[in-house]
Amino acid sequence: MSDAALEPKRIADSRVTLSMLMNPGHANAMGNVHGGVIMKLVDEAAGLAAVRHSRSPAVTVAIDSMTFEEPIYVGNLVTLNAELTYTGRTSMEVRVEVTAEDPLVGSTVFTNIAYVVYVAIDREGRPHPVPPLIVETPDEQVRFQQARERQIARKERHQRERALSQRRTSTTEES
Repeated sequence: MSDAALEPKRIADSRVTLSMLMNPGHANAMGNVHGGVIMKLVDEAAGLAAVRHSRSPAVTVAIDSMTFEEPIYVGNLVTLNAELTYTGRTSMEVRVEVTAEDPLVGSTVFTNIAYVVYVAIDREGRPHPVPPLIVETPDEQVRFQQARERQIARKERHQRERALSQRRTSTTEES
């Protein structure tokens, strides 16, 4: 499929909402829900949004940010809302907001937010072009611009890390 054949898609077309009741099997040693459980759920919600947008398999490339604001407790109903914020040629950034509801009292708190990057792949595992993203609202436009800035920073950071790794490799080989 050529890039020109890809029809742009609205952010709303690939939004995902997942909800799950947290049980004792999700708890850490302190009795709260383990952060790794939430990270896995974030990856699942974000990955589904990426697949919906690209209509192809997508693999996780980076978790750009995962900031926990509030703990999540056993018995809470966790809800994850995922939506695309940016697309490149083959990559997609997905924003995931997580809330926890105490269903016994009806209170809901914002617990964390994450930005996850995916690359769409074809059947041979090679990067696959994704549809451009249509940004419609002022909030979507702001998030798109912020995501573009994060993508530039990610690429610069990756280049610095590769250069550092190559210097370490060549220094080790010389020793």
